[in-house]
Amino acid sequence: MEIPFSQDEFCEAVLETIRANELEHCYIRPIVFRGSGPMGVNPLNNSVESYIAVWEWGKYLGDEAIEQGVDVCTSSWQRSAPNTIPTMAKAGGNYLNSILVKMEALLNGYSEGIALDSNGYISEGSGENIFVIKDSVIWTTPVAAAILPGITRGCVIRIAEEQGYRVREEFIPREMLYISDEAFLTGTAAELTPLRSIDKLQIGPGKRGPVTGKLQSAFFDYVEGRTEDRWNWMTRVY
Repeated sequence: MEIPFSQDEFCEAVLETIRANELEHCYIRPIVFRGSGPMGVNPLNNSVESYIAVWEWGKYLGDEAIEQGVDVCTSSWQRSAPNTIPTMAKAGGNYLNSILVKMEALLNGYSEGIALDSNGYISEGSGENIFVIKDSVIWTTPVAAAILPGITRGCVIRIAEEQGYRVREEFIPREMLYISDEAFLTGTAAELTPLRSIDKLQIGPGKRGPVTGKLQSAFFDYVEGRTEDRWNWMTRVY
């Protein structure tokens, strides 16, 4: 799609929307989609619509989840195989897969589901990337595991490496979840949320572990403006 605005125009419109709503803390959802035009599966002659929504949103997986962690399951729904759809794109159609993963998890009493890729390796949560910690080494799934390479994922990798941790982006077998010392999810809404259990098996201490806690502290210090903007991640709103 040819977006009818430059990146700078779109970013400024995001800031204007936040200011107009006088929000201090908010979630931002810019979206571009094909609108009016001929019906069918050929979108090339349909209009391109652009919208920006902002709203206050609490902790995505619950206020207590940041410290106590959440219970998750591996989903029966796999992530899409390579060369089926562009899984690296933050595209609305891709979220049908996420919806199925999330609904199954909630209906079975879990907070979140973890999807495997088409080869049986760990991919990601319904709306989050996943990190696994074993013997103080941090593992996360690579882009080839049908993940959306999230912005928060990249931030956490940078913070972890700055703190001296070794971060390995490699294929992760399912059973590694069960023997991990700690595990956590990252995402714009989920931020950095530890896992308490996976498939009813307790992970480490059954709550936030020491490495997760250290990364959380550094992450929230940064995104809440309590530390120097070392990597030019911040944009002034007001």
